Amino acid sequence: MARIKGAMMTRKRRNKVLKLAKGYWGSKSKHFKMAKQAVMKSGQYAYIGRKQNKRNFRRLWIARISAACKLNGMNYSTFMNGCKKAGITLNRKMLSEIAIHDAAGFAAIVEKAKAAL
Repeated sequence: MARIKGAMMTRKRRNKVLKLAKGYWGSKSKHFKMAKQAVMKSGQYAYIGRKQNKRNFRRLWIARISAACKLNGMNYSTFMNGCKKAGITLNRKMLSEIAIHDAAGFAAIVEKAKAAL
């Protein structure tokens, strides 16, 4: 029986890593060993970044809602408590969009939240 060598699969595997490392600085894009390390590290950064993205957006929405609440004479925590008691189930993303694009609508929501407290 003929001996099967692994050269073709090894080349494919290495080319896959080098393709992912395209555009990296210096020999990180040319040499397999350095490229493999760089690709693994960039994969870790990307994974962490996807989690941080969610946190950052939530912080942004809360900051926007808080600023809009202060314009209407209320702070963020009492506003959210009032929304919960008033049965307003809008999420923070939608509340921040309303605060940006429809100030009168947001003021009406704040009044409902105040009334519920």
